[in-house]
Amino acid sequence: MEQACGMANQQMGEFVENVSSGIDTYSIRQPLGVCAGICPFNFPAMIPLWMFPMAVTCGNTFILKPSEKDPGAAMLLAELATEAGLPPGVLNIVHGTHKVVNDICDHPDIRAISFVGSDVAGMHIYSRASATGKRVQCNMGAKNHAVVMPDADPEATLNALVGAAFGAAGQRCMAISTAVFVGDSKSWEEGLKSRALKLRVTAGTEPGADLGPVISKQAKERICSLVESGAANGARLVLDGRGIKVSQNVFSECVYL
Repeated sequence: MEQACGMANQQMGEFVENVSSGIDTYSIRQPLGVCAGICPFNFPAMIPLWMFPMAVTCGNTFILKPSEKDPGAAMLLAELATEAGLPPGVLNIVHGTHKVVNDICDHPDIRAISFVGSDVAGMHIYSRASATGKRVQCNMGAKNHAVVMPDADPEATLNALVGAAFGAAGQRCMAISTAVFVGDSKSWEEGLKSRALKLRVTAGTEPGADLGPVISKQAKERICSLVESGAANGARLVLDGRGIKVSQNVFSECVYL
């Protein structure tokens, strides 16, 4: 947002006098027109804020499609934009799944698309939208890996590994899904296990939760199947959290956006 607020300086053109005999060059920057953003579920406010403030301050209108799994944050951002004075029609929110994504890719009035999400979705969006001449920016699935050297500080390293692996329930590209220990790994295993056992696992609504729920039942089933597949293929299961139970909260009031 701070970057977008400084866009007036970022958008200044350039002029170079006499680059060749009797020739001056200049550049001007103009809006593309209608731009669109397709966002994932895991950062429902941050990632839209990468997109529409930059597009709007560069003079474009914007169509935002949030994840169908958690669209409420995008609606709140649109309300705030309206309250801040953004004219009607500049920021537009559309909801849906595959059909809406394909409509965005195909629509002739949309000139550019920004996407953050999985490899499969990103490759589909890139190929389909670029085929219609759109500018397409796809930030696709990734996971961090860690290499732990023998002289690494144990306390700092273990804290970093646990924070990366379990933060946001592992549903982010910064999650460390693979750690390679150079030398003996036994002491590291015990340290990771003891810290994991101390994590406070809840439904995500209570203060002080260390580990909340994943986004859907299907996501949990996929994670459990990966654990099962690893064990079936000979992996040694140091700590099994698949059977953990959390208390069920009863909400007296529901709010729908």
